[in-house]
Amino acid sequence: MSATPDRATRRNNPLVTAALVGATVVLAAFPMLLNFGDPEAEEPFGGTDGAAEDVVAEVHPGYEPWFESITGELPGEVESGLFALQAGIGGGVLGYALGWYRGGAGRRGR
Repeated sequence: MSATPDRATRRNNPLVTAALVGATVVLAAFPMLLNFGDPEAEEPFGGTDGAAEDVVAEVHPGYEPWFESITGELPGEVESGLFALQAGIGGGVLGYALGWYRGGAGRRGR
């Protein structure tokens, strides 16, 4: 008999669960507590699109974009909704794939 705990014991260990929850909370709170964003800006945590526009304007002031968005400028609520929809679809696909592979591992183990 080995000294290593079996798989079921490790999976249901409350200490491991508490450590994982604690690590998740620390990772989620890290950017908010250290506030790496610009507090004077309208959006302290701006996206890469805005940062890229600023860099392009600084490096090449006469640059004119060669592409226009099909939908034009969307309101913030619509952009947030589309982003949430995209995240939901991605989460569903990821969950399905993980379930598929997990189920396959269970079928192979029998």
